[in-house]
Amino acid sequence: MSETDNATVLDVKDVARRFGDRNASGLKDIRLTVKRGETLALVGASGSGKTTLARLIMRLGKPDAGSIHLCGHDITALRGEALRLLRPRFQMVFQDPLAAFNPRATVRRILEDPLRLHDLAPRDSYGQVIAAALERVGLSPDLMQRSPLELSGGQRQRIAIARAIATRPDLIVLDEPVSALDVSVRAQILNLLLDLQEETGVSYLFISHDLAVVRAVADRMIVLDEGRIVESGETERILAAPQAEATRVLIDAVPRLQVSAS
Repeated sequence: MSETDNATVLDVKDVARRFGDRNASGLKDIRLTVKRGETLALVGASGSGKTTLARLIMRLGKPDAGSIHLCGHDITALRGEALRLLRPRFQMVFQDPLAAFNPRATVRRILEDPLRLHDLAPRDSYGQVIAAALERVGLSPDLMQRSPLELSGGQRQRIAIARAIATRPDLIVLDEPVSALDVSVRAQILNLLLDLQEETGVSYLFISHDLAVVRAVADRMIVLDEGRIVESGETERILAAPQAEATRVLIDAVPRLQVSAS
C-alpha cells in the first residue's frame, strides 16, 4: 500500500525492457496495477515476457524505461539500504523451489534466514516462530531438521510459501507455482494461497500459462504476447469472450475452457 492510498500495492507505469538478442523476451509499454488483497494473473505463452516482467518487479533487473511503484515507493530508483528495508514487502515463489533453496540447508535454516536478515523476531524465538509458520502452511514442525531434498514437491512448495509470508509482505509474485505439481497437490496449494490471502490481505501477481488455474485464483488477468499487453480485464469476462488471438490460443489449450468463435 502507498502511504496515502492503501488500495494500490503495485503500480507498473510504461515499463519497457530491450534485449540485444532478438529471441529474448523484451517488454513494451507495460502498465498494470495490483490492489490490496487481489490476485492479478499475468498469462502468456512461453517467451511472451512474463518472467522478464517478474524479475523487474522483484528488482532482479532494471527497466530501460518506465517505473515500478511498490506501496508508493519507486523501486526502480531505490538503492542500498533503502531497497533493503523495502525488500520484506515483496516476495517471490518460484515454479521449482529447489532452485531458490540452499540444498544443504535444513528447513529450519531456510525459514530462519528471512527472520535473521530482516530482524523480524528475537533469536530465542526462532524455533517457535518457524514451527508456527510450518503449521500455518499445513506442515508438521517435525520437518524442521529435514533437507528440502527429502521432501515431496508439494511439501517444498509449502516451505517456499512459508518463507515468502514470513516477512508479512504486501505482494507475492508467484511464478508458475503449481505447474510442476500433480493435480491433487496443485489444488491443495491453490487453496492454501487463497486461505492465506483471505487471512492476511496479501496481494498476488500470479504468473501462469494455464487458464484453468488462472480461473480458480485470479480476480483480473493480463495477457502478454511478444512483450505487449494484448488483453486485460476481469478474468471471467476475458475467458467468456476473448478478444485477442493470443488469449484464444491459451484457451484452446485447455479443452474445458474453449469458447465459440462467434
